[in-house]
Amino acid sequence: MAAKSQPDAPQTKSRDSFANGGAATQGQWGRAWEVDWFSLASVLFLLLLAPFIVYYFIMACDQYGCSLTAPVVDLATGRARLADIWAKTPPVTKEAAQLYALWVTFQVLLYSALPDFCHKFLPGYVGGVQEGAVTPAGVINKYEINGLQAWLITHLLWFANSHFLSLFSPTIIFDNWIPLLWCANILGYTVSTFAMIKGYFFPTNAKDCKFTGNFFYDYMMGIEFNPRIGKWFDFKLFFNGRPGIVAWTLINLSFAAKQRELYGQVTNAMVLVNVLQAIYVLDFFWNEAWYLKTIDICHDHFGWYLGWGDCVWLPYLYTLQGLYLVYHPVQLSTPHAAGVLLLGLLGYYIFRMANHQKDLFRRTDGRCLIWGRKPRVIECSYTSADGRRHHSKLLVSGFWGVARHLNYTGDLMGSLAYCLACGGGHLLPYFYIIYMTILLTHRCLRDEHRCASKYGGDWARYTAAVPHRLLPGIF
Repeated sequence: MAAKSQPDAPQTKSRDSFANGGAATQGQWGRAWEVDWFSLASVLFLLLLAPFIVYYFIMACDQYGCSLTAPVVDLATGRARLADIWAKTPPVTKEAAQLYALWVTFQVLLYSALPDFCHKFLPGYVGGVQEGAVTPAGVINKYEINGLQAWLITHLLWFANSHFLSLFSPTIIFDNWIPLLWCANILGYTVSTFAMIKGYFFPTNAKDCKFTGNFFYDYMMGIEFNPRIGKWFDFKLFFNGRPGIVAWTLINLSFAAKQRELYGQVTNAMVLVNVLQAIYVLDFFWNEAWYLKTIDICHDHFGWYLGWGDCVWLPYLYTLQGLYLVYHPVQLSTPHAAGVLLLGLLGYYIFRMANHQKDLFRRTDGRCLIWGRKPRVIECSYTSADGRRHHSKLLVSGFWGVARHLNYTGDLMGSLAYCLACGGGHLLPYFYIIYMTILLTHRCLRDEHRCASKYGGDWARYTAAVPHRLLPGIF
C-alpha cells in the first residue's frame, strides 16, 4: 500500500552514468517482468484483503468504539449478522460526493494551474521545475514542485474558514468520514483502472511499460512507469502527495475539532498526534524535490498499489490515531506525553539527518564532511542495459555506517510515537506501527536484493562493512 517514501541505498554515480540514456538492467527497475505463483497469490490476497481491512477498522470505530474484537465476537455468538453491520454503515451521500469532488478538483488546480512561488522567498526550499531520475528507457522527466504551496494555501483557507468565514464546520471531515470512504474508493479504483487502460492503448512512453500477461499483477503493480496527461500532470507525483498527504493534516484537525465539540477540550494526546504527524507532512513537502529520487518515483510503476493506496489506504489508516482519540479522549500524564514527544522528535531527527547525509553525499559526489570527517566510501561498479560500465560510491559513514537503513529506523520510531500517544486501551491505533514495520522491512529487503543484483561483489563488501540493516547489533 501507499507508504511514506524512502530513498534507496546511499550512493553517488559517476558523471557519465546517465549519458546517452543509459539505464539499469531490466531486473533492477520496478516490478517484475514475470510472475511466480507466490507473487500472484500475494497480489490476489492484497486486492481482496486491503479494502476489507480499511472498512473493518473504520466500521469498528463507528459501531464498536474502536474495538477490533467486538465485531468478531458479535458475529461468532450470533448477536449480530453481517447484514446488520452493513445496514448500520452510512452510505455515500450527495454532500460527501460533492465535498470529495470539490476537494480533488481543488488539489488538481493547485497542482497543475499554479506554478510554485514559495521557492522565490523561502531560503533553502527547492521548488518550481525540477528534473527527476532517469527512467529505464533513458527519459528524464520534469516536474513542477509545488506541494508545499498547495499545502499552505489549503490550510490557510481551512483556518480562515474556521475562525472567520464559517462556511462549513471544521468537523465536516469527521461527520462525513464513512461516506467519504466510498468516494475515495471510487476515485482509487477509477484512476487505477484508467492507468491500466492507458498503459495498453496510449502510454506516455511505451518503452517504460512492463507487461507480465497476468491481469491481476499488472493491475495492482502497474504497467506504466510514469503515466502522464499532457506535459506536466504526473500521476505518481500527484496521487502520492495530493490529495492524500495534503488531506492528512486536515483530517487530524477535523478530528481535533470533533473532540472539542464532544468533550469541550482537545486532549494532549490529540495535540501530540497532530503536531508529530504535521512535522512529517511538512517535511515531505519541504523535501518534495528530493522525493523525486525515492523508490516510489524511481522504481515503482503506477497501478492499484499506488492509485488506490494513496486515495484510500493512506488517508484512512494513517490517521487512525486521531480517529481513535475522538472516541477515546486520552489525556496523558506529563511524563508520558514528554516521552512520546521525545521519541517522536528523536525519530524524526534520525530520519531527516540520515536522509540529509545521503543527499549531501550524492550532490557533492562524496566531497563533503559527514559528522565532521571526510566520508568513508566503498567504490563499486555496475553494467547498464546498453553494456556500459558505470562507477558509484556507497557511503559507510555517519548514520549510514551505523546501519544500512537507519533512516527507516527513525521513521519507525516516529510511527511508534504516534501510537503510544493513544495509551494502551486498544490495539487499533497500534496497527500503524505494525504495518510500517512490515512494510519498511520488506522494502529494505527488496532494495537490498536489487542492490545485490546491481553491484554483485561490491555490495557484499558494503554489507560486510555495515553488517546490520535497521537495528545495530540486532538486525
